[in-house]
Amino acid sequence: MEGKTVIITGANSGIGKETARDLAKRGARIIMACRNLETANAVRDEIAKETANNKLIVKKLDLGSFQSVRDFAADILKTESKIDVLIHNAGMALAFRGQTSVDGIELTMATNHFGPFLLTHLLIDLIKKSAPARIVIVASELYRLASVNENNLNPIGTFPAAYLYYVSKYANIFFARELSKRLTGTGVTVNFLHPGMIDSGIWRNVPFPLNLPMKAITKGFFKTPKGGAQTSIYLATSDEVANVTGKYFMDCKEATLSPAAMDVEKGIRIWEESVKICKLTPQDPKI
Repeated sequence: MEGKTVIITGANSGIGKETARDLAKRGARIIMACRNLETANAVRDEIAKETANNKLIVKKLDLGSFQSVRDFAADILKTESKIDVLIHNAGMALAFRGQTSVDGIELTMATNHFGPFLLTHLLIDLIKKSAPARIVIVASELYRLASVNENNLNPIGTFPAAYLYYVSKYANIFFARELSKRLTGTGVTVNFLHPGMIDSGIWRNVPFPLNLPMKAITKGFFKTPKGGAQTSIYLATSDEVANVTGKYFMDCKEATLSPAAMDVEKGIRIWEESVKICKLTPQDPKI
C-alpha cells in the first residue's frame, strides 16, 4: 500500500483501529476520520510507534452531523490530491431510547447511513479521479433481522433503538449495491462486508444488567477486533478483488444476500429518499 492514501472512518477503536494498524504496516498513508480527536491522536501515536509509519493523519469527522461531514469533505478536497481507498467503517448502536442528531435525524441512521451516503457524494469526483480506487462499506449480517421502510428512513421514536442498528446495516447494503451500479466503468469498485460479531466498543451502550451476559458472550464467542478487520483489509488491498464490485463478503469470501436485499427498485427508492434527507444540492457532485 506504499503510495496509497486511505480514509478510514472510526479508525480510533475496534475494527477501524485494527484496519488502520494493518494498512500502516503495509506503508499506506492513512487519514483517520474520527469524532473523538483525543482518542484518535493517542491511537495514531500508538500505531505510528509500532509500525514506524508516520503517514497517519487525524481529522475531525462526526458522521451524525451533516455540517461536520461537509467540513471534513471540504478539507479533504483542499488538502488531498487523491483517495485510493475509502473505508466506511464507523458505526454506532444505541440500546433502548433513541437520540436525534443536530439535523433532526435519528442518530443511528444519521451516523451509519446518511453520513456515509453524503460523504461519498462529496468525495466522489476525487475518488473517480484517483481510479483505480476502492470503496469498502462495513455492513452486517444483522440486516437479516430487519426491514427498511423507504417511506420512513428517519424513524425517530423507534423502540428499542438498538433495532435501528440492524436497519442501518440493511440500508448500507442497498446503498453499496446501487453505488456500485452507478460507478460501473469509472474504475471505482464498491464492495461491502460482514465483519463477524465483534468484541468492540459498539456494544458499549448496552445497559446493566443486559450488559452482563453480553460481556460473557463477546469474550467467549465474538471475534477480536483484529479478526473482524480482516475482510475490510482484504477488500482494501487484495489483487483478487481489484476488478470485483457490488459484492458482499464474509471471512474474505463472497457471500450470498437474501432475495429481499437484492431488490433493485427498492434500492433506487432508498437512494432517492436519502438524497432528499441529506439535502444534497444541485451544486453537489452527482453519482
